[in-house]
Amino acid sequence: MYSDEQVARVCHDANRALQFIHGDPAPSQPWDCEPDDIKESSIAGVRNVRGGCTPRDLHDCWVAGKKYQGWVYGPVKDSDQKTHPCMVNFDALPQHQRDKDQLFFAIVLALTDGVP
Repeated sequence: MYSDEQVARVCHDANRALQFIHGDPAPSQPWDCEPDDIKESSIAGVRNVRGGCTPRDLHDCWVAGKKYQGWVYGPVKDSDQKTHPCMVNFDALPQHQRDKDQLFFAIVLALTDGVP
């Protein structure tokens, strides 16, 4: 059995790979270079999937967490201004952004034998 942190690391790296495939102008850093709040968000996502959350729920939780930290919608991801283009409802996300949530979900299930 993998720990929540180990699963989160795999999810993070897969998400990062998709960011590069889609030409994200501000891709995530490697896991070991990310600040603790980013790591904790990924670990929380793993726990949420194990608790029964869907990809849509994961996105909603991510948006709520970002809002709590002062982030708002903006056309570009900007850590200084705390803007992010994904601060929208799941259905309004481009397909490649929904794919990241679905991939995260699938990885968690695969590494936990499909048992939330």
